[in-house]
Amino acid sequence: MNKKLIVKILGIILLIEAAFMLPSLIISFYMKDSSNKGFLVAMSILIVLFLATRFIKIKDYTLAPLDGLFIVGFSWILVSIFGAIPLYINTELDFISSFFEIVSGFTTTGASVIGNIESYPKSVVFWRSITHWIGGMGILVFTVSILPRLGVGGFQIYKAESPGPVAGKIQSTTARSGKILYRIYLLITLIIFLALIATKMSVFDAAIHTFGVTGTGGFSSHNDSLTRYGTPTIVVLSIAMFICATNFNVYFLIYKRKFKEILNNDELKMWFLFIGIAVLSIAICLFNNGYGSFSLSLRDSALQVTSVSSTSGFANTDFDLWPSFAKTLLFLLYFMGGCAGSTAGGLKVVRITVLYKLVKREIKKTIHPKAVVPIRLNGKNLSEQVVLGICAFTAVYFFVFCISTAIITLDGHDIRTSMSAVATFLSNVGPGFSKVGPTKNFAFFSSGYKLYFSFLMLLGRLEFFTLIALISPSNPKKELIKI
Repeated sequence: MNKKLIVKILGIILLIEAAFMLPSLIISFYMKDSSNKGFLVAMSILIVLFLATRFIKIKDYTLAPLDGLFIVGFSWILVSIFGAIPLYINTELDFISSFFEIVSGFTTTGASVIGNIESYPKSVVFWRSITHWIGGMGILVFTVSILPRLGVGGFQIYKAESPGPVAGKIQSTTARSGKILYRIYLLITLIIFLALIATKMSVFDAAIHTFGVTGTGGFSSHNDSLTRYGTPTIVVLSIAMFICATNFNVYFLIYKRKFKEILNNDELKMWFLFIGIAVLSIAICLFNNGYGSFSLSLRDSALQVTSVSSTSGFANTDFDLWPSFAKTLLFLLYFMGGCAGSTAGGLKVVRITVLYKLVKREIKKTIHPKAVVPIRLNGKNLSEQVVLGICAFTAVYFFVFCISTAIITLDGHDIRTSMSAVATFLSNVGPGFSKVGPTKNFAFFSSGYKLYFSFLMLLGRLEFFTLIALISPSNPKKELIKI
């Protein structure tokens, strides 16, 4: 393990976090809200730690797979610890609650322990929300775009960080991939921000909700989330969440005018199909149960379906009061999530697509035992190793889901609260049902549970195997395959 290089890269990541705190510090001074102390303390610590790593002399600039896993795992933990300092100093939250809130921000979960966000300084609200934007694309994807300046190849980090079963690269080099992804990310951010301004949303609120949408997070600047906004804003946000939960490689293919590859994208087809069926089914269900006009039913259905499936977690109504059929469909979308290569969480549509093809193959082989039926994705055969990895990931996901649900029920909570809480953390969605519904929060849980929930959010964001590999007693020299 290249310990010196790992520490040096972690120092760079901490410096980047300090740089992202600067806008909040400027807002604090401008608003004179007396919250600058928290940002100054946090930034000072981060800069000192970075400077301490500058004196480390590196002889070997190569990174092994395990090195990449350590960098990814520890960086997410470190940025969350130091990112919690401004909340801890500037609010009434204890440190564990502050840590939970910032982990929720960086992992783009959007679950909160704050019930009076409108009373908080705007600089703190801004920092809380910009963590969504940072975590959405991943601070590490940004990092690998600058590592070549150190003579470091960043693919092992990129591979461990990238969401989805296959860590594909848009371009031939990882650094170039990172830069292209961030250009797309910045363009989408700007478009959404301007679109929200056009709906007459205030500049501050537009910025906060843009961070939440592009990062598929869900933090709002208002206690009631999106309930105060009209149809134009709801439509813009619904479209924006769908866009941000779509594989970003699709946008690169659009730029390159490779429309044939887009039309042959199996995940994209399944993504449109799932969302279309869910929106229409819930809209019909709401309308048949007296939910005003069909247009209103369709609007609210589209918002909540795209919000949950993109794992953004925004709400413009209390969907916990919806009919059971509508709530059941939403709960299933918690597990699905968005597309691989997007800012969304969940199992990812591509894994569900492959599992569907696997079931079809096994049925066919039951009828024709000697048939050789490869599983194809986007016109290419998938290796059995990738298929096995997807099965393993799904098995681990639901094993953790079941065990964690049981752990929460030990505290006396009902099954709906427990199941939806675990699902929302593992898939990084935000609100759940019952006691953790869209009009409630997670403040009533004990500190021990908040730490456990933080662990679940990190597990979901890093797709299990990155963190599991770090605490595994297995031989560290063994090559670990990202699945």
